Amino acid sequence: MATSPRLPDWKSVLVVVAHPDDESFGLGAIIDAFAQNGAEVDVLCFTQGEASTLGAAPNLAEIRADELHAAAQEIGAASTRLLDLPDGGLGAWDFEDLRTRVEDAARGTDADGMLVFDLTGITAHPDHIAASEAAVAAADELDLPVLAWTLSNNVAQALMEETGAPFAGCETVGDLVLTVDRSAQRRAIAHHASQAVPGSVLWRRLELQGDEEHLVWLRR
Repeated sequence: MATSPRLPDWKSVLVVVAHPDDESFGLGAIIDAFAQNGAEVDVLCFTQGEASTLGAAPNLAEIRADELHAAAQEIGAASTRLLDLPDGGLGAWDFEDLRTRVEDAARGTDADGMLVFDLTGITAHPDHIAASEAAVAAADELDLPVLAWTLSNNVAQALMEETGAPFAGCETVGDLVLTVDRSAQRRAIAHHASQAVPGSVLWRRLELQGDEEHLVWLRR
């Protein structure tokens, strides 16, 4: 498969994610690369992450909202829009409502394309899958391209063997294989103090990925 080392030349990128920290833990280096290329990047996040078992607190949603806004600025995002749909419940939420919310955001930002997790959700998380599927459905309506972050099969396999978590990767190399600088991503991750705990699989994943990111087209 022919691969490209370059991101598409989009002037406006809509990032669609399920939880605060997805934009940094998963997409941070890619968002930073788009921003460094001069793109305006806007983040749409469906939930406030209130169901996390990490950093449990009565005001966890408020804490994670603050973390999201600070982290997004670190990686160069122009704006964040944080919705309050149920954390852990996107898979059962009305799909047309999810799609419409993405469409509205894409129109509002005049997006040239969208950036999401791949359709495996990386870890098979139903919220991740629902967010990405809604983005693709919205892109179908708006005739926009959708680029998805994925893991190489080697990285996913190593993580599954080491942790037992259901990571999924590409059977082949991604459509785009980028060499990235993770400096801004790591600074963004540091803002998610309630979630980026020592011993998290996040750190092992980044170690295995090194300075490489794989992306696939969900819609060209």
